[in-house]
Amino acid sequence: MKISKLKGIGSIKLNALAKEGIHCAQDLLFFFPRRYLDRTNVQKIGQLRGVGEKVTVAGTISQISEQGFKAKKRLEIVVKDETGGLKAVWFKGGYYIKQRFKVGQKIALFGTVKQFGRHLSIAHPETDDLHKISDLADFSSIVAIYPSGQHFHKARLYNSDIQNWITQLLNQSCLDSLIPEFIPDYIRRTYGFPYRADAIRAIHTPSSQEAHKQALRRFKFEEFFLFQLSMERIHGERRKAKIGPILKKSIPNTRLYFDQLIPFKLTSGQRSALRDINDDVRSGRQMNRLIQGDVGVGKTVVAMGALLMAVDNGYQGALVAPTEILAEQHFTGLRKAFSELNISIRLLVGGQKTGLRRDVLTDIEGGGCNIIVGTHAVIQKEVHFHNLGMVVIDEQHRFGVQQRAALLHKANNPHILVMSATPIPRSLAMSLYADLDISKIKGLPKGRKTIRTAIRSEKKRADVYHFIEQEISDGGQIYYIYPLIEESEVLDLKDATAGFEKIRRRFPSARVALLHGRIKSGEKDAKMQSFAKGEIDILVSTTVVEVGVDVPNASTMIIEHAERFGLSQLHQLRGRIGRGSRQGYCILIPDNAVSKSGAVRLKTMEKTTDGFEIAEIDLKLRGPGDFLGTKQSGLPDFKFADIIQDQDLLETAKNQARELMLRDFLLSEQEHLELKQYFESYYHEKQQLYGLA
Repeated sequence: MKISKLKGIGSIKLNALAKEGIHCAQDLLFFFPRRYLDRTNVQKIGQLRGVGEKVTVAGTISQISEQGFKAKKRLEIVVKDETGGLKAVWFKGGYYIKQRFKVGQKIALFGTVKQFGRHLSIAHPETDDLHKISDLADFSSIVAIYPSGQHFHKARLYNSDIQNWITQLLNQSCLDSLIPEFIPDYIRRTYGFPYRADAIRAIHTPSSQEAHKQALRRFKFEEFFLFQLSMERIHGERRKAKIGPILKKSIPNTRLYFDQLIPFKLTSGQRSALRDINDDVRSGRQMNRLIQGDVGVGKTVVAMGALLMAVDNGYQGALVAPTEILAEQHFTGLRKAFSELNISIRLLVGGQKTGLRRDVLTDIEGGGCNIIVGTHAVIQKEVHFHNLGMVVIDEQHRFGVQQRAALLHKANNPHILVMSATPIPRSLAMSLYADLDISKIKGLPKGRKTIRTAIRSEKKRADVYHFIEQEISDGGQIYYIYPLIEESEVLDLKDATAGFEKIRRRFPSARVALLHGRIKSGEKDAKMQSFAKGEIDILVSTTVVEVGVDVPNASTMIIEHAERFGLSQLHQLRGRIGRGSRQGYCILIPDNAVSKSGAVRLKTMEKTTDGFEIAEIDLKLRGPGDFLGTKQSGLPDFKFADIIQDQDLLETAKNQARELMLRDFLLSEQEHLELKQYFESYYHEKQQLYGLA
């Protein structure tokens, strides 16, 4: 149905709707309220008592005025109901806010009650226009309040307009065809989901808070369900249709490396992950696998094994990292690990000189190099592989789904192995990596001890320094971390440059060095190598060491202003120590003033070393976008559902989607016709995103 046929929707308002992405009846019906004005909770102004209480009031504007002078000018609006008056006050932006109101207008205010002079007031309240409601006692018990963008304001498009148009649609006899039901009836009944059309009614005109809650729950499940169906189908089609390189010939380099060259015994978790990879690459299907593991479990060794499997079978391997420093470290590590094997390894990063870059590109295309290590530069158009068979992506969350898909087109379905330096919470794994098989590496290498973590206040600094002296005298090495490189005029934080001088004076007999991101790459590597060789006792640094050279003898990490770091970052920093036989100690020194979330982070670090537990807490504190740290993460754009708050629905949706795909419901001629029809249009978009179209 065309929304242009609705009453009261002229061309100006139609254009405003289009600018907000509303083009048809379905778009308008799925333009959900941002909140509700619950009349049972609307308080009478004359009965307001508690200062600091969050309230909703409704009334008529009786006065609009600007008070004060120049920079201290404020806008005041007096709103009255039959019991009294209340001031709404804005201290900034009054000129623009004033244009939204006029005397006699009916509005609702939502905010915290404060005492302003002799009067109760609400500073910077949320406001909702109750335009066209003749009597404030007439509106229904729960009124939907819709989002109101700048285009609506310009077109004088009010909340009552949206309510009117949606009411017209809800009264249409063809509503069921506008909002067809597609969730299978047995699923809907099992979990108590309302019919789709009924759920839409309950969203816009809820009879109760419970009715609204159940309707919203249904639409959250719907989002998860369609997404998980897509992921199951993508996963299944890759396994059936994507023929990957078959890597099952004799593997001399792989066997030589793991049987003779590797200086330690593999853990059971590493052996299990390698078996998973071996099964994948011998199957004839393209591998798409995520290696999950905590800090220090040895994921890189597993990645090396995957690359060697490709080389042994005449294919090239590529290891892609998100930053140049990490790519360079992988390059150095691979050359050292494979030094006794006849394998050519080249580095491709963005900052290389033209001549060197041209030589590397020629070597890649001609097949002269066996393993290519690089950054996003590997994905660029001018990079042509001779025979790419295996791609390893480190810190996968720093790459988008589309970037991963671009690598698939670099060759004929190369095997894909992705790793994450940050343990991924279950809810994220079910959404971000739903198209991948997952292997978990559990258990630290033999000889590793659990790192002991302690919070020490400024008053205990002398004790911390005494502990450092003991560790150095006992042969240990210290990382000393600061949040800044140099002193800041904006932030009152300790910095590494000043800290370096202070530490050097405090420990005159110790060998102290300074490391940070502005130091040239060659000097930086030299200092890290010197620290690794035991030639430096205390390495004063910024977080540049978060990912760095392994130093088994490094026993202690001190972190200044620890409350300023994120949980995952603190966990990664802590992972730099305790990599040898020595007991590891992590000492967190916070500022005297610590926020509530900062205190939670510090206590979490003190309580546990389990990266997966830490990741779950970090996800709840920061949310998925900030947890992943990049807009290129490929995180699904759910409109209603929240992967943190709605994990139970996500799990249910995944299980139901998997069951349907196992039954090959798409091949059935009669069963689930509505679901199949609705799903095909949704799936087409995901198919293109994941490089399958």
